[in-house]
Amino acid sequence: MITRRDVIACGSAAAALEINRLSALTPETHKESEMELDIKRNGSRASQRGPDGWFTGMVRIDPLFQAPDPARAGGALVTFEPGARTAWHTHPLGQTLIVTAGLGWVQREGGTIEEVRPGDVVWFPPGLKHWHGAAPTTAMTHIAIQESLGGKAVDWMEKVSDEQYRK
Repeated sequence: MITRRDVIACGSAAAALEINRLSALTPETHKESEMELDIKRNGSRASQRGPDGWFTGMVRIDPLFQAPDPARAGGALVTFEPGARTAWHTHPLGQTLIVTAGLGWVQREGGTIEEVRPGDVVWFPPGLKHWHGAAPTTAMTHIAIQESLGGKAVDWMEKVSDEQYRK
């Protein structure tokens, strides 16, 4: 029969083994085990208006993350007011959109305009010319995630004309 004293003794022995293991770690292992988390607190990064050269209409960009080197991923929460949209653009390593609110439109060059709704996930392959934004009467918000290649995550092109947007 195992007694309470046996359990305590085993626990003490296990604690002693863990202390010995930790004290045997090399300096390189200590560095890895002491790495800090990077928490971006809500409200710690300012919202930005989408630059006029890249967007038509009122667009708000809330930065979410930009992973440090050697990682390449970055993300933002982007809100498009009704009728607002990106210019045509491509991404060297592609882009993922996660629609979180409203009703949006996406289009690849040569394709038809597709509706997107909350919960929809859109993948644009590397180099695919496309645009995205809100429907004419409804705002849309999405999380945009893309990776940088050589420090560049997007190549901006001409704006989507009103005629292209209405098709």
